[in-house]
Amino acid sequence: MSGHSKWSTIKRKKGAEDAKRGKIFTRLARDIMMAAREGGGDENGNPRLKIAITKAKANNMPKDNIERAIQRGAGGGDGVEMDEITYEGYGPEGVAFLVDVLTDNKNRALAEVKRVFNRAGGSLASAGSVGWQFEKKGHIVLKGENLDFDAVFMTAAEAGADDVENNDGVVEVYTPREMFAAVEHALTEAGYEVEESELRWEAKNESELAIEKALQNMRLLDSLEELDDVQSVASNLLISDEVIAALETA
Repeated sequence: MSGHSKWSTIKRKKGAEDAKRGKIFTRLARDIMMAAREGGGDENGNPRLKIAITKAKANNMPKDNIERAIQRGAGGGDGVEMDEITYEGYGPEGVAFLVDVLTDNKNRALAEVKRVFNRAGGSLASAGSVGWQFEKKGHIVLKGENLDFDAVFMTAAEAGADDVENNDGVVEVYTPREMFAAVEHALTEAGYEVEESELRWEAKNESELAIEKALQNMRLLDSLEELDDVQSVASNLLISDEVIAALETA
């Protein structure tokens, strides 16, 4: 299993834990807000928003919460102006972090992110000092079991995908940023149902650390993701099988 697939597996487990802790609605609302911000509040004309709403409904998110998130993301509703910011920072041992934030209060978001980095022995970095180590990639997860992997691979590859992987029965498609929409469209046109779809930061090169130092960075990542304004967090930490085992027993 490749590095990004290991991270996807961890993220799915973390998502289940978030649901148990009652935090899933907050994350779903941010997904909806971001989709509405990027493509408008009409789900019929915004495939990303439609996916986010479908996911929210599957997790029994109340209709009022969904509509409020759409309005806030599209700039309506309470009239709250949302700002999208990417903070750059370093964790223990110089691990690079990118923190995507969607907030109605930039000063609060900056203070909270800075506090979490400092407490973990890391620090915020100046703009551009970390970002060059990452690139935006498309990530699509298909719904359903026993999919014909070869057929999915051909459809995705012909549309411009970089890679397709089957991880424990979950088919995941990776694309260049500029081909993300085309690959997603090709898959849906071919009859595949998309469960998750996002553009996210992928590290160009990963940093391997001793297990304890790796766990320190994973704890930093967890703390950043706990912040209400944080949309997503990426790092260039190499997640080895040993790190995964240590996480599961921590």
